[in-house]
Amino acid sequence: MSSNWGNKVKFSLFGESHGAAIGGVIDGLPPGIELDIDFIKKEMDRRKPGADPYSTKRKEDDSFEILSGFFNGYTTGTPLAFIIRNQDNRSKDYSKLKDIMRPGHADHTGSIRYKGFNDYRGGGHFSGRITAPLVFYGAVAKQILYDNYDIRILSRIKRISDVEDKELDHINADADDLSGVLSNKKIPVLDADKGRKMEEAIENAKNCLDSVGGIIECMAFNVPAGHGMPFFESLESKIAHLVFSVPATKGLEFGKGFEISKMKGSKANDSFFYDEDNRIKARSNNNGGILGGITNGLPVVFSTAIKPTASISIEQNTIDIKNKQNAKLAVTGRHDPCIVPRALPVIESCMSIALLELLLV
Repeated sequence: MSSNWGNKVKFSLFGESHGAAIGGVIDGLPPGIELDIDFIKKEMDRRKPGADPYSTKRKEDDSFEILSGFFNGYTTGTPLAFIIRNQDNRSKDYSKLKDIMRPGHADHTGSIRYKGFNDYRGGGHFSGRITAPLVFYGAVAKQILYDNYDIRILSRIKRISDVEDKELDHINADADDLSGVLSNKKIPVLDADKGRKMEEAIENAKNCLDSVGGIIECMAFNVPAGHGMPFFESLESKIAHLVFSVPATKGLEFGKGFEISKMKGSKANDSFFYDEDNRIKARSNNNGGILGGITNGLPVVFSTAIKPTASISIEQNTIDIKNKQNAKLAVTGRHDPCIVPRALPVIESCMSIALLELLLV
C-alpha cells in the first residue's frame, strides 16, 4: 500500500477510520518555520465531522498531537510527526459489512487487493476520515506559502446537485474580497440565494435517505510565474495526483476545463499584454494559470467533481462474498448526505501541498 507522496518534502499518512488513531509524518520541512497552531486547528475544524447539520453525527474534535519535529514554536528540520486520535467510532455499526459489499465503496476492491485482511470498519484506510492528516499538512503548507510568497488559497462550492453558483472572474477576482464573501458560511458561494438552494438540495436528499455530490472550485492567488516542469513534473500532474488521492473525487479540470474544447483557439488562448507599469497581464485565464505545466503568473484555478456520498439508507442491490450470493443492503450508521462542504479544506490542501513541492528551495 502506497501512502507516501512528495520529493522535496515527503509526506506519509497512516491509520484507519475506526482504529486507535490516524496521523502522518512530514519529512523535509526546513528548520525555523514558525507554525501557527491556532490556524492549523481552524483548518482542522473546517473538515471535522459533526460541525454542521449536513455532516455525519459522528463527533470527532480532530485534536492533534505533534510528536516530533516541532520545538518552542518552530520546526526543527527533523520529521514532523503527528497523530489524531479517533474517539467516536461505533464499530458495531459495521459488523455485518464484513461480507456484504456496500455499493459505491471500496469494500469489494479492498477485499480483493488485501486478500480479506483489510479493516472494513467505516471504510478503514479507504475512508474519508483519512483526509484529516492531509488537512494538517495542507495547513502547514498554507502558512509557508503565505509567509514566503504571499500566496492565498481559497475555494468555493461551485455546484451541489444541479444548483450552480454564478461564474467567477478569474482575472479580476481579489483574494481579500473573495475571502470576505466566502468566509463563515456553511455553504461558501458567491450568490447567497444559490447557497440556500444548495442547502435545500442537501436537506431533500437527507429526507429521502439519499445523498448528493457537487463541484469545488479551488484558486491560488499571487503564484509567481515560472514554476513547474513539462510532462511528468507539471503542476497539473502534481495537483492531479493529490486530488485523485482524495476519496470521492471523480473529476478534475483546470481553468475552463472541458468547456475549452468547445471554443475556437482564438477564444481559448489567454492573450498577454504589458500594462502601463510594464507588467505582464492577460485578458483571460481559460487555462487556469498553467501553460506547459508551468505557472504563468495568473491565479491557478481548478475544479473538482465530488461524487454523492456512497453510504445511503435506501435499500440497494449488492453481493454477499461469504455465501457467494446476491443480497440487499440498506446502510445504517452516521453518514453525510453531502460531503462537499467538508471537502473544501481537503481540496485546498492538495493545492497547497503541490505548490509547496514546487516552490520550496
